[in-house]
Amino acid sequence: MRKLTAVVCLLGAMILPAHAAEVAVLDWRAALMNTQSAQASLSSLEGQIGSQQREAQSLGNELQQLQQRLQNEGETMGQSQRESLIGELQQKGSRFEQLRQEVMQAQQRSEQQFLESAESKLEQAVERVLERHGIDVLVEPQGVLHSGVDLPNLTDEVTQIFDGLN
Repeated sequence: MRKLTAVVCLLGAMILPAHAAEVAVLDWRAALMNTQSAQASLSSLEGQIGSQQREAQSLGNELQQLQQRLQNEGETMGQSQRESLIGELQQKGSRFEQLRQEVMQAQQRSEQQFLESAESKLEQAVERVLERHGIDVLVEPQGVLHSGVDLPNLTDEVTQIFDGLN
């Protein structure tokens, strides 16, 4: 009986690896953002909103200086001077917030358009990599709680294949 148990265990050990799933890791966001298409999309977005970003940065600096001035000199200023400074702070603060909202909305629109246009190519690239490596299970790096072995990371390969697709 011991021999039979040992043989069954040995056969089980030999068969188990043949049925073990091949698992790999893919950070699809990184794969996508490292593509030439993503870089071109980011450059295009920068061209569209670059002046607004620069204006917002300049306004942010001015706001800090005005706040510092109000904090340091506010008590010694005359009433009208202090009110004028507060009015300027409010006006520039409103413009800063408006610019910030416009930039965020443009970024979100651009990202959504890029994701929609890139989705099918990303799927094709992932399928090719999965087939090439015989991967059964694909997980995101954030989804791996523990692995006793280093899982293959397919992120760079997916980026390369994506860039090669037309």
